[in-house]
This record gives sequence, structure tokens and C-alpha cells, in this order.
Amino acid sequence: MSDDEERGFVFKIAVIGDGAVGKTSLIKKYTSGEFNEKYIMTLGAQFTEHNTVIHDNPIRLVLWDIAGQEQFAQLRQGFYKGSRACIIVFSHEENELGENSFNNISKWLNDIKKNCGNLPIILFGNKIDLIKDIDKIAQDKDYPKSNDNIDKMVEGYNFLGYYLTSALTGIGVNEAFQILCEKLYQIYKDFA
Repeated sequence: MSDDEERGFVFKIAVIGDGAVGKTSLIKKYTSGEFNEKYIMTLGAQFTEHNTVIHDNPIRLVLWDIAGQEQFAQLRQGFYKGSRACIIVFSHEENELGENSFNNISKWLNDIKKNCGNLPIILFGNKIDLIKDIDKIAQDKDYPKSNDNIDKMVEGYNFLGYYLTSALTGIGVNEAFQILCEKLYQIYKDFA
């Protein structure tokens, strides 16, 4: 077995979105199962490595948690470099932060495409534990963040998919990351 086969696949994934949408918490929940109730702003970027296996192939994810605050905008270009995929995170909170993070999806999409070209992108709708009426997501077509409206956005932007998550409860987190790993494996397996 060659060194490349033993090492498996290595994927750098940029995790982007507005500040305070839960990017760091999602990564921490996925990689260690932990959740920190206290909000700590990411300064610039931080990365976390995580190993998993897809179809008996070792996969090493290098998750780059990139600060969403505007004061870090000039630094992002360097942090994006070498990304093989991207996760855009928005918040389902029913407040200004949630609305702004949803409205800024296209801004994040344009930013990553400008700096990385076309790469696989997946969308996470986080903080579903904070939704008062969860049926609104599934059934209310007038609700901007309804599944129907987001499905249209996912199709229009050609995202790999959209997943509801809660870093607090863990709902959807492992499944969403595993689906991303599976899709990346399918995309890149022929290049190995």
C-alpha cells in the first residue's frame, strides 16, 4: 500500500457565514460532541482536524472556522486558499441575526466563489432548537426560511444540499457532516 493510500483523502473545508450563527459550535459538536453555552467570537480563523471513514477509506477533514464579522473580511481570502469544499451556515433564529444571516447567504456564496472558483458547497440551517413553531419551516411557504423556499435556493445556487442542524442538541449535525464527507468522496475518488 502506498503512502497516499494509507493517508486517505484530505479535505480542507471552509466553514463560513455571519458571526454568531454557530459555526464554531457545529464543528465542536461534530468533532468532540461538546457544546459551549458561552459565545466566543472567532478571531480570524481557527482550524480543527477530524478523521472519519467513508467506504473503508480514511478521510481527514481540516475544518476552517472562518470569522464572519466584517472586520475580518480582508483576511478571508488567505483563509479560503486550498479549500476543497465549503459549508455556509445561517441561523434559524427568529430575530435580526437569523434574518440577516439568511439574507447574507448569497454574499457568502459570492465571496467563496470569487476566491475559490466553483467548489462543492453545502448549506446548514443551524439553531433549529430556537424555532418556536417548527412546522413553519415545513409548511409555511410565505416563511422566507421554509424548506420549500430554501430548496429553490439550493437548486438555483447548485448547492450539494441543505441540512437542518442544532449544535446545542446535536440534531442533524453528524448526519450533515457525514453526508458532506460522502459527497466529497464521490466527487474526488477518481482523482486519488
